[in-house]
Order: sequence, then C-alpha cells, then structure tokens
Amino acid sequence: MRELKVLEKSKLLVYLVYDLTNQLPNEEKFGLISQINRAVVSVPSNIAEGSQRTNKDFNNFLRIARGSLSEVKVQLELIKKLYKIENKEVWELIEEIGKMTYSLQLKLKTQTLPEAK
Repeated sequence: MRELKVLEKSKLLVYLVYDLTNQLPNEEKFGLISQINRAVVSVPSNIAEGSQRTNKDFNNFLRIARGSLSEVKVQLELIKKLYKIENKEVWELIEEIGKMTYSLQLKLKTQTLPEAK
C-alpha cells in the first residue's frame, strides 16, 4: 500500500467533522449530519481505494475525493450560516487536503509513480 500523508490528513478531517456534527440538533440527523458525514468519509475512502489501483485509476479516485471535499465545504458553509457552528481547523485541513490531492494528481500525470503493490 502506498504511504500517503493525505490519507492520514483526510482521516483526521473525518474525526473533526464528526465532532462538529455532534453539535448539531437531532432534527438534522437525517439531513445535514447524514449528508456531510457521508461526504467526508468519502474523501479518505476514495484516496485509499485509488491508492491500490493503477496510476490512471488513482487519479480518477483523487478527482472523486476532491469532489467530496467540495461537497463538505458547501455543507460546512450551510452549518455555519444556519447554526453558527464553525471550526477553523477543519477549514485549514480542507485547504491542505485539496492542495495535496491536486499536487498528487499532477504527479500522477507527469511522473511515473510506483504502482500499488
């Protein structure tokens, strides 16, 4: 398995978002909480799955992870606006993960990284 810092950072993002959603009211259990938790779990899941594939496939999984990251951003904006709940560490981590996945995508396109074992 490829050793990836971005995978570890995206797992940390999951923990932080779950902590944040635990502050939301119960009526959001099947709304925002469910939606954002699924989206944030999708980020490390796609990175992990893609890391076990060919470089071309890995690039596609990173694209999906970046899409999920965008979804999380929108949902965090809604939570901030509706419930006045925000975590600056979450936003910083999202930016960092976004940059890391983009950089990894560029490397996959321009260099030959070792294939997954």
